[in-house]
Amino acid sequence: MEDERSRRRTARGENRLPPALAVVAALVVYVLLPSSLPFLGRFVIPGVEALLLVALIVTNPRRITRQTRWSRTISIGLAVLVIVSNLLSLGLLIAELSNNAPSGENLLVGAMQIWVTNVIGFALLFWEMDRGGPVARRNMPRLNMPAADWRFSQDENQDTVPEVRRSSSELSGWVPVFIDFLYLSVTNSSAFSPTDTMPLTSRAKVLMAIQATAALLVSLLLVARAVGSLGG
Repeated sequence: MEDERSRRRTARGENRLPPALAVVAALVVYVLLPSSLPFLGRFVIPGVEALLLVALIVTNPRRITRQTRWSRTISIGLAVLVIVSNLLSLGLLIAELSNNAPSGENLLVGAMQIWVTNVIGFALLFWEMDRGGPVARRNMPRLNMPAADWRFSQDENQDTVPEVRRSSSELSGWVPVFIDFLYLSVTNSSAFSPTDTMPLTSRAKVLMAIQATAALLVSLLLVARAVGSLGG
């Protein structure tokens, strides 16, 4: 049984397409912002992110089956760059509200961009952090895998009814993929707190707190101000 579960988990590496599309979406949203909004390096930062993405695709074009120290460093650096540039943009846009406030339409577009990029950036970082990253989650025996940063519902479903139990981590060999971390990021940015996936480590809690705080500022300051300007 253990050999069968291991084969199911390690047979193929994770698909490169979902995380790559997420990065491309963040780049496109950033570049297409209204020119009146004060954003950092409108083309420089996306250009650097695009180069990092190309380097990662060259390493694992279709399936993420191998990992080197530099490829993991680049992948984590790409996620951190997306997050930091987005948080700096959020700070600049909030500061701009006290000077020459952008129009309601532009401000609403900017708020949407920051929220979407916030979701994508943290999803990428969560995906790279948990249990050693996508390659370790697929290839390492569970006893040797780094400690989990998050507990997903599949990690505790082994004691439920048979049709749910079959998809549990213990019975099926399930491990989280990028879509699972994207959902975690969306719910944390929407509810400003954990929902069905719980943080287990201090670093996971700190990152989720930063993400939720940024999303809350977008909702309370930017979206509220934009809606008020449109109403006026």
